[in-house]
Amino acid sequence: MQYSSLHRTRKRRRGECESSRRDCPLLPGDLVRSAEFAIEFACPSVSQARSISAHKYIGPWLSLVERLPRVQEAAGSNPAGPRIFLMETTLLVLAAGMGSRYGGLKQMEPLGSSGETLLDYSVFDAIRAGFRRVVFVIRRDFEEDFRENVGRRFEERVDVGYVFQQLNDLPEGFSVPEGRAKPWGTGHAVWCARTAVDAPFLAINADDFYGRGAIAEVGAFLGDQPVHATEYCMAGYRLDTTLSENGPVSRGVCEVSPDGFLSGIREFTKIALGADGIVSAGVRFVGSERVSLNCWGFTPAVFPGLEGLFSRFLSDHADEEKSEFYLPEAVFGLVSAGQATVRVLPVESRWFGVTYREDRQSVVDSLAALTAIGEYPVPLWG
Repeated sequence: MQYSSLHRTRKRRRGECESSRRDCPLLPGDLVRSAEFAIEFACPSVSQARSISAHKYIGPWLSLVERLPRVQEAAGSNPAGPRIFLMETTLLVLAAGMGSRYGGLKQMEPLGSSGETLLDYSVFDAIRAGFRRVVFVIRRDFEEDFRENVGRRFEERVDVGYVFQQLNDLPEGFSVPEGRAKPWGTGHAVWCARTAVDAPFLAINADDFYGRGAIAEVGAFLGDQPVHATEYCMAGYRLDTTLSENGPVSRGVCEVSPDGFLSGIREFTKIALGADGIVSAGVRFVGSERVSLNCWGFTPAVFPGLEGLFSRFLSDHADEEKSEFYLPEAVFGLVSAGQATVRVLPVESRWFGVTYREDRQSVVDSLAALTAIGEYPVPLWG
């Protein structure tokens, strides 16, 4: 496993922020400082916090403060202010794949009105939801282009790191079978980040648009989790809102228990909307099913579990040249083994992506519509 150092040295303050249970408080009316897991605002009121929100380490937390009525009510009236504990969370972006149907690096396709990519919107939404670090899982063969054209624009706004998904990054005792060229899949991509991520994290695809609300909901969930927790979450989108008019799509269709936890998941690779409705391999869907688009909330406790399942996958399927270790199936493997639970967050954010080249204009129009109603500024990083 190899990965690059962060662009900026992260000054870890383990003496102050060792605990995973958010030991760094946010105290309106106290000192402003940046620590590894939290920020404290030097503001007796939310209105004063707004005046300094342009600071790159303060602005992202402001929207969170403003969403908490108890903070607004107490700020200024209570000298000490309410104690709101915040922990650093990481955005893990799976960007190593190339679109076989689309052709080329989808991650770098300009789709916004000022040339933004879908990845730009995801990182923007994560930063304003309070995520303090982004780690990109990429391949070495396009590292230079990705750093120059994608990663660099984020470096002054958030800590940036890179992990390389490589065929030979395997559990001990395994080697790459002769003739294997295909990447091992999304489950492997997440596992490749095991030495680079040490806090609760949101894992997403680089070439999907997840929506502000979905990213914020997963972020709020992660903010309540200790670093070793084995209760994870996923954003569950309605199936009928995630289809393409230009061809079949792959989706992990979920079964959800009455109390909101993942109780089953099945990967369908050719879901299409036709005259007979939404179907895949003879299976008919009603459209309201919740599906996984690889928008998962994990803690670092997931890495050992993934390694065990990946080892089993390699033992059974390594010689199959096109076999893949899919993340949804891996996660449910942990659930089935009693090693984890997964809460399904029924998000209402709109998802869209460019599965086929013909999808491009629809995505451009959707981003323009969101911008027109004020969801995003123009330019995004202005």
